[in-house]
Amino acid sequence: MKKIVIVTLLLLTAAGLRAGDVAKVGVTAAPFLSIGVGARATGMGGAFVGTADDASALYWNPAGIARSGDIQLLLMHTRWLADLKFNYAGFSLPLGAFGSIGASLTSLDYGDMPVRTTDQPDGTGEIFSSSDLAIGLSYARSLTDRFSIGFNVKYITQSIWHENADGFAIDFGTLFVTGLRGLRIGAALTNFGTDMRMEGKDLLVYQDINPNILGNNDRIPADLQTGSWALPLSFQFGLAMEPWKSPLHRLTVAADAIHPSDNTESVNLGMEYGFREMLFLRAGYRDLFLRDREQGFTLGAGFASRNLGNLLIQLDYAYADFGRLENAQRFSFSLAF
Repeated sequence: MKKIVIVTLLLLTAAGLRAGDVAKVGVTAAPFLSIGVGARATGMGGAFVGTADDASALYWNPAGIARSGDIQLLLMHTRWLADLKFNYAGFSLPLGAFGSIGASLTSLDYGDMPVRTTDQPDGTGEIFSSSDLAIGLSYARSLTDRFSIGFNVKYITQSIWHENADGFAIDFGTLFVTGLRGLRIGAALTNFGTDMRMEGKDLLVYQDINPNILGNNDRIPADLQTGSWALPLSFQFGLAMEPWKSPLHRLTVAADAIHPSDNTESVNLGMEYGFREMLFLRAGYRDLFLRDREQGFTLGAGFASRNLGNLLIQLDYAYADFGRLENAQRFSFSLAF
């Protein structure tokens, strides 16, 4: 089992080394895949790879769903920057000795916008829309009582008016629970997949192959070839533990190191205080050491209550500072039973 752990961590580290050490913001496809999900994780500054114990683990570290004995559902809505609508739904189901399975859906809606051209800058009277969507299926399993692995398979699509791009990706994660105050060590490689390229009927043009020849066909159908772009590959390594835990109080502290393909390395820090596992306060700091960062402090709160016996209902809120881009606020609702 030690060999399995070592080999897995080496593979994750080697794959993570493919990510760059220079800022390349805006040069990857499907950047919406980098938007964190779950108000709880967001309130903790996105330092969640080492915790990953609710349905948002499908995003942060799929190995985490193997350690939950509950059926979990998480729904999140965010009024993202520039009034975009970002939504997430995640569901995980434990199967006992067979591990756990999960499914997730992530969407970003840019809304309706008027069609403008150089000849008609005020609009042609037409309306177009743009949206992003990712659908994932997950599987995770505990190989020992302390070590679990998990992966996602995702279908990704982006569309703008009559054009769209499709791709596939996988996420892979591990989670190891030590005997030191519940110290957890997590690692996740996300968005390892195909390049994406826009295609659609608006790229159809008619070309005169040789305008110097009279009488030839001057309307040969052709397609404008768009560029292919890689997905935002990211390798994350996280630690989490409870330095203070009693029947009434719990304090979780966490830190994640992030190595992305489209930016420089950074660190997320976070903490969560729980009173009777009913009331929660959270704080964090995102993108520490990141070059040209906009994100910073995060704050969050939550309330959980058990109803109808074993049904756990939880409401969470998170505030994230985005500097010159102001802020983003997330609300999530989760069930566990």
